[in-house]
Amino acid sequence: MDEKRQLRVGHSTPDHCRVCKMERTHTVVAVDPQGGARVRCDTCGSQHDYRGKGPDTSSTSEAVSGPFRMEKVSEPVVDNDLERMLRRIIREECGLTPVTPADKWRGGELILKPGREGVQAKSIPIDTFFAKIVMLRNRLRVLEQQVNSAGLPEELKLKLQGYVTGCYGTLTTFNVLFAAEEDRFKGTGGGE
Repeated sequence: MDEKRQLRVGHSTPDHCRVCKMERTHTVVAVDPQGGARVRCDTCGSQHDYRGKGPDTSSTSEAVSGPFRMEKVSEPVVDNDLERMLRRIIREECGLTPVTPADKWRGGELILKPGREGVQAKSIPIDTFFAKIVMLRNRLRVLEQQVNSAGLPEELKLKLQGYVTGCYGTLTTFNVLFAAEEDRFKGTGGGE
């Protein structure tokens, strides 16, 4: 870990995600007194110890046990092709397809400017914000599938489905971030 840059809980940092198999933006979820940190991938939601920007070349991964104590745990060897195929099938069945942000937003920054003087503005990388919007959309899709397949009375299913559709409609504001039309939110009006 770079000594010049102290990691703090809630801050974003790039790190190699072992689930995504590439560098992704992560959010720091815990920091130990020795300077180690636990991070959560903003794309897939997996948690691991902060490794720095490069891929983990060791055969073990670190895990947290207790409040911020770190120890080594052996990782099972899995055929990468099989693992990759299983992950793809699970994502497709759950509706968790890869989504691309519009080119004009990549590498951009979302700035939240307070309405009061003297209060500091907050900036969030658009890629991080976009990943969170996509995760929310995917979870709404899974919720919708669960409601439709549940053994609930039709009247209750329709009522719950209306709430989910309303959530989609509320999120249409963020359609400007999506590159592909089919990835955008659609409420009862069907558009932006």
